[in-house]
Amino acid sequence: MLGHDLDLKAVVDRDVDIKYPGGAELLAFSDAVLGSDVAQLDRARDALANALSPAAVAGASIIAASFTKNDRVANGTGIPAEPRMIEGAEDIREMLGLWNFRSAVNTARHLPEGTR
Repeated sequence: MLGHDLDLKAVVDRDVDIKYPGGAELLAFSDAVLGSDVAQLDRARDALANALSPAAVAGASIIAASFTKNDRVANGTGIPAEPRMIEGAEDIREMLGLWNFRSAVNTARHLPEGTR
């Protein structure tokens, strides 16, 4: 991404360095925004603002909110993922352990027979 060799394992294993400027702060913010600890969220916002900028906090917040909204609408209406979103991502799904999530059943039922 933008000339960086990211280590996507950091998304599921915080002991791994994502190798992106401000990446650790972005990941901590994403954890905090999904949690219920307001103090943790405040610390994550401050850390992200210090590492990248106050605008980065706004941008990350907008992305998190939009993704959550879109994901819930798709799940609520039963919209399946497009095959192009699934095809070619097997290695990433395996590396991140995405098939281990309960919601993976929603993806699997839309795959061609014998896939996965």
